[in-house]
Amino acid sequence: MKLESSAFEDGGMIPTKYACDGDKVNPSLAFLEVPAGTKTLSLIMEDPDVPRSLRPDGMFDHWVIWNMPANTKGIDENSKPPGIVGQNSRGTLEYVPPCPPDREHRYFFMLYALDDTLQLSPTSNKPDLLKAMIGHIIDQAQLVGRYNRNK
Repeated sequence: MKLESSAFEDGGMIPTKYACDGDKVNPSLAFLEVPAGTKTLSLIMEDPDVPRSLRPDGMFDHWVIWNMPANTKGIDENSKPPGIVGQNSRGTLEYVPPCPPDREHRYFFMLYALDDTLQLSPTSNKPDLLKAMIGHIIDQAQLVGRYNRNK
């Protein structure tokens, strides 16, 4: 399985358009080679480079999505994805654009192919999703982008 974006390459810089300094819209994502037997897809976007003075765990969850149909080919730029959008670290049910407060941060987009439809409350968050996915992950793919406000 592969996860790609037409907006940036794996390990590359995320354009300002998709960050808090730009249009604050989600980048397009393409889901490729989803394995047979997949019932649903989940996506998590997280930033593990947050200063611990701001968040003790050093993590900010930007986007949490589950129960996307297995035939979903991706997510269009500036769109509402199929499936259920759960709670980000702000406590809202939406995409939160990159907005690092101190230096360049890494943003991990992780796509999961699951063998089941998840029974989660619409207000569930990343820990809830990770727990629900245990034993149901068929395959996974990752895309990493970087962003720095202080260029």
